[in-house]
Amino acid sequence: MLFKIVLAFFGSIFPALLFNIDRRKILLAGLCGAIGWTAYQSVLYFTGSPITASFLGSIAVGIYSETLARIIKTPAFGFLIPGIFPLVPGFKAYTTLRYIVENNLSEALNKGILTLAVAGSIGFGIMLSTAIFKIIFRNRRADSHKYKRNFS
Repeated sequence: MLFKIVLAFFGSIFPALLFNIDRRKILLAGLCGAIGWTAYQSVLYFTGSPITASFLGSIAVGIYSETLARIIKTPAFGFLIPGIFPLVPGFKAYTTLRYIVENNLSEALNKGILTLAVAGSIGFGIMLSTAIFKIIFRNRRADSHKYKRNFS
């Protein structure tokens, strides 16, 4: 499992390089992918469901990205996009297309539905974690303005 985490780390570093992420933040983007993959593998081990594992892995990536973005004062997408690369169901999509080419349409339909469900769970997990952070920090910002005095 440690080898796969290291591969996920590098699998997030290379897209970060491709997207011209600041050199000081590339290792943090790689760590984002490693955290997401660790969460994915842990949940997959306990539940056996790739849909649930992808959902919780993408929530881990989203929480890490949003937290780090607020600490470093940088956009969260610099960590979020490279961080989800290890979670993307590329092999499942390849298997779906292979079954279509082999004219095994029942297996293609099964794998295609699984691929779309995993991709949807990744998107929903990112959306949920980002929305929760926006709500929390908007409420904190509103509370901090409530106690400021106007001296004009």
